[in-house]
Amino acid sequence: MNNEAKTINWPPRFDPSVAPVHVRNELEMAARPDDIFAWLIDAAGWPTWYPNAANVRFAEQGVTKLQPGARFRWKTFGVSIVSSVAEFKPVERIAWDGRAIGVDVYHAWLIIPSRRGAHVITEETQYGVFARAAAALWPNRMHRFHQIWLETLAEMAASGPPSAR
Repeated sequence: MNNEAKTINWPPRFDPSVAPVHVRNELEMAARPDDIFAWLIDAAGWPTWYPNAANVRFAEQGVTKLQPGARFRWKTFGVSIVSSVAEFKPVERIAWDGRAIGVDVYHAWLIIPSRRGAHVITEETQYGVFARAAAALWPNRMHRFHQIWLETLAEMAASGPPSAR
């Protein structure tokens, strides 16, 4: 795997060096990279195993998994977000943007094969008055929930891919 594959491809506006809010989490997982990716793209299933996701709905009829350009609505951190997949490289990386009143985000994931299974990195940057207020009022909240997301993802992926919906 080349070095480009080990870093987030940030849109210039969302680069952590300029964004006011940035969180990075990572975890070594004893799971196959393709199983990890399968759980990540099954966004409609997130609420069954990730407690900070709810009401995931795809904008396009017939779309059931994240894919290039897919648009979806969901609720996270108590906010209803409209997202679209901005980057999609199967079994290696996925990223989506998200918008709501007072919040503009970019959330990316990397899956790097390792001896144990995979090293997974997730990073998010944010803009907006509500994003800044939340970061000030609850400085570690997003980091804690992203760590829960990673840990639960590791548990789910260790058992294989999600069952067909």
